[in-house]
Amino acid sequence: MSFRISVLAGLGVLAVVSACSEPELPFTQYGEALTLAETTSVSDVLGDPEAYVGQHLRVEGTVTGVCEQQGCWIAVAGENEAEQLRVKVEDGVIVFPQTALGCHARVEGMMEKLELTMEQALAQAEHHAEEQGLEFDPASVTGPEVIYQLRGLGAEIEDAPRAAS
Repeated sequence: MSFRISVLAGLGVLAVVSACSEPELPFTQYGEALTLAETTSVSDVLGDPEAYVGQHLRVEGTVTGVCEQQGCWIAVAGENEAEQLRVKVEDGVIVFPQTALGCHARVEGMMEKLELTMEQALAQAEHHAEEQGLEFDPASVTGPEVIYQLRGLGAEIEDAPRAAS
């Protein structure tokens, strides 16, 4: 009888473990195939972006934003959703769908630093406001800007959003 109890207890533990582990959904490939085995955390990249400029990186996290006009960028958050890394791809070469929002993504690309003049910063802010359907206030841009982003080469995005835990 103790054998029967231990088998049943073992099956119960297995059922709990199976219920708690989230099955991996299929991923859709965008752009080039991913080649890096090592993932760099979004927090590490954003903590010292200058250290990563020019490096080929792989990051992963939740897609928190998608370009609504052309699908030419996504924002990826790591463990801390407030920390988001923008992944910009060549227009028309990779097009991210709006359905990627909330999905898990693995992305590779080259980290880049963009130094915008005042005029470029104004144009960028105006474009962003237009993209988001917001009113543009030129006074909100106070000077030249530096933007760090990942120039995306390839991505794998899970086919459905993950449930909030």
